[in-house]
Parts: sequence; structure tokens; C-alpha cells
Amino acid sequence: MATSKTAAVKTAMKFLTQQEAIALDQDLFKTFPVENLMELAGLAVAQTVSYKYPPHTFPRVLVVAGPGNNGGDGLVAARHLYQFRYSDVTILIPKLNSKPMFLNMVAQCKDCNSTIIDTIPDHEMIESSFDVVLDCIFGFSFKGGNGVRSPFDKILSELVLLHKTPIVSVDVPSGWDVEMGRPPDNTLCLEPETLISLTAPKITASKFTGYHFLGGRFVPPTIAKKYGITIPEYESPLHQFADITGVSMETQSKAGEL
Repeated sequence: MATSKTAAVKTAMKFLTQQEAIALDQDLFKTFPVENLMELAGLAVAQTVSYKYPPHTFPRVLVVAGPGNNGGDGLVAARHLYQFRYSDVTILIPKLNSKPMFLNMVAQCKDCNSTIIDTIPDHEMIESSFDVVLDCIFGFSFKGGNGVRSPFDKILSELVLLHKTPIVSVDVPSGWDVEMGRPPDNTLCLEPETLISLTAPKITASKFTGYHFLGGRFVPPTIAKKYGITIPEYESPLHQFADITGVSMETQSKAGEL
């Protein structure tokens, strides 16, 4: 696995609250169509996966896509992973979003030879069939205190039993509260090896200690200034992600500084 830093970043960054993340997205949607943002976010996710888990070592990927925008990012990432020469990209879609945008993304994945399934294999089958799992189940709208509804409870109950196959979570590890982190009395929360935050890290990421990347090189400086977030110096014009492993959350007094 690659372990070197991919960008120069501060030792501390602004981490967003749930309401800030929602508001920032709404500001982006004023000028960016949601499909454009998903394309950019999904590309960043796929680039990060290919950097950390290259196809010659981790050729078989299971993408678990929820029905919301986080799942849409996963569908876009799955299509790019095929283009990045992963030999098997299987997509678990337990609850299909019937909006034309999502149906089109599923069709695009099928055109790229992705296998679509709607039932989670047991954890032993996942361990033997896949080299990495991409968790795109819940986004930053999830609240851990509300519990995990069906069929996602069954999915998480299998994924939490994985020991050999690494999990990569997109934006928020599934089952975690966006601000509080792991639910104190809930075992249905994933412990990913890698977290890919999108746009800016969420507060829950301050409780994550694994590999941490920031994806999504699309935030205009005016919006970054409005929310006090850091735009890292990416290593090259080709990278859509930055390694922010070990970066801590800024204190409130420094949150507005860039």
C-alpha cells in the first residue's frame, strides 16, 4: 500500500457540523447541478481507492451504495474503478432510488460490466470474494441515535464481522453519528481502515484514527471562506484528493481562519 503524503496540509482543519455540511451543499447546488458534484466526488473517491488500494493488489471491489447522494457518489466511483482497471466491481444496491439520475448511473455501471446485487453476501463470502469494500451507505444526514433501519441493519451486521477485507468509508463511516461519532450502545457501526471525507471533514472524523483523505476539488474560494474551510494544496493538477491523515480539528476560535 502507498503510505506517503499526497499534499501539504495544515496540522489542523475546520471540521463541519451536520448543519454546516447541509448548508454548504445547498450553496454548491445553486450553481452546480447535483450530477456534476457527484461526478467530481465519485472521481475523487475512485482516485483515492486506486492510490491506496491499487488494482494489481486489490482487483475485486464491493461497492455498497445507499439510496441517497452518498450512494450516488459510490455509483460514480464504481464506474471510474472499472476504467482504472479493477477486474471485478460489484455493486450492492439494497434499495434502488427510482429517480432518473440514479437509474442512469446504474445503467452506466452496467455498461462498464459491473455486477449489480441487492442482497448482502455473508461476511465469509465477502472475505473470499472481495479485496476491498467501499462503504457509500449513509451520508452526513444520518443520526446515530435514530438506529439503523432495514435492510441496512442486516448489511452492517455482516460488514462489522470483516477481519481481512479493508473497508473504505465515504464521508462518514456508516453507523456513526455525523457529530458524535460511534454510537455508545450500538454495535452496528463500521470501523473502516480508510475514510474519504468529501468537501470538508465532518466533526465525526475527529474521532477517526485510520487513514484519512479529503476528496472533491471543486469548492470555490468564496464558499470555502464563507464556511471557514481549508482547501489543501494538492500535489499535482491530476490529483482530486489529498492525504489528511493525522490532521486534527481546529478549535472554534481558529475555525474561521484560512
